[in-house]
Amino acid sequence: MEYFRGELAQIPSHIHGMERLRRFNELLMESPVEQREALRAELENHLINMKKYEASDVDLGAPGCNGKVWYRIHGRKMPYKESPEYSPDETDLMFLNLINNDQSEYLFENRNLDFSYVMSGTAGDNGMAQRFRADLYFDMDHLALNMRRIEPEIRPFKSLNLHPEVAKALSQKYLKYGLTLVTGITGSGKSSTLDTIIDANNRSVESHIVIVASPVELVHTPVRSIVRHREVGRDVPSFREGVVQAMRQDPDMIVIGELRDDETIMSALEVTDSGHKTFSTLHTASAVESIDRIIGEVPVREQNRVRNRLADVITCVISQKLIPTLDGKRVLAKEVMLATPSVKAAIRNNNTSEIYQMLNEGAQLGMHTLEQDLKRLIEERVISQEEALNYANNKKRLKELLR
Repeated sequence: MEYFRGELAQIPSHIHGMERLRRFNELLMESPVEQREALRAELENHLINMKKYEASDVDLGAPGCNGKVWYRIHGRKMPYKESPEYSPDETDLMFLNLINNDQSEYLFENRNLDFSYVMSGTAGDNGMAQRFRADLYFDMDHLALNMRRIEPEIRPFKSLNLHPEVAKALSQKYLKYGLTLVTGITGSGKSSTLDTIIDANNRSVESHIVIVASPVELVHTPVRSIVRHREVGRDVPSFREGVVQAMRQDPDMIVIGELRDDETIMSALEVTDSGHKTFSTLHTASAVESIDRIIGEVPVREQNRVRNRLADVITCVISQKLIPTLDGKRVLAKEVMLATPSVKAAIRNNNTSEIYQMLNEGAQLGMHTLEQDLKRLIEERVISQEEALNYANNKKRLKELLR
């Protein structure tokens, strides 16, 4: 960084905003390769620390971080005690050094860039490359960065603790079609759960799996299946286009990183309706909210048609949260819905409020509410009653269960 501090000092202070960032790009292009590599290594040192401190995310840059490096450790965001002090200009330059010219132009035009970052393996990682999901965005005319560490180890399917009927619904071996949603708020472990399900299918069935993601996080090694990874913005222009193209690629299973808009939702319903097994994620906190969100995302004139179509294709919804444990870590709590005839009828008839009670009474099929799962974790002395109430969707119902 010392080399670049001298160079930054030569850029006039009256140049700011986008023009200043473009000057930083020009500076990087003119800088010696070894200096750019040293700048990259400085950032990567903070990424290496993530494994040491068991951090899921790192944040730095722009006025919002106050010159510090911040980590999220077991759900808590905190500044790194030994963090160097960075000026916004220094972190701007550091971040632009991570991306190519096409990415920087996209960033300048859209004020945001999602991308994947791969760091060469270290001795502590047994030489394995480490992947990160990155989001680069603007804060008061400067660049801010969040990077999430992608765990290279995939959790075993058994660790999800799912009922055999639910496991069958998720497997191509037993059910060749249908839409499954893994939902939860940001940072709830949706991607990890989805990767576990993909891995289980990859190891058990000869098939063709197409993953459309923004960005691609964990890369699956083909075992018994062909596995294609298509990153939005790099391999395909959009989620919708990725799904449309996938239908021409003879897939058995299509994974859509996120149902972000009505076009992607309609594409997911179409591809599932055509006989494929489809998986995706939503930022919702419960199974009922997930159904309502999908229907609510499309124009009013389309909602009845989408409601009927969704009832036809929905297979399973897993809604999850990561709850702080008594030993200072986090544990998965989840709500599980299977598309029984009663659930499908409730969706068609716009009576989704009835589904919660169906989950409450569906234990024989592996269905349960989040509150029932929280009660289980309390009884197993994994989490406190206070934390359970903090994370419950229906606090009144949880209090009734705990009486």
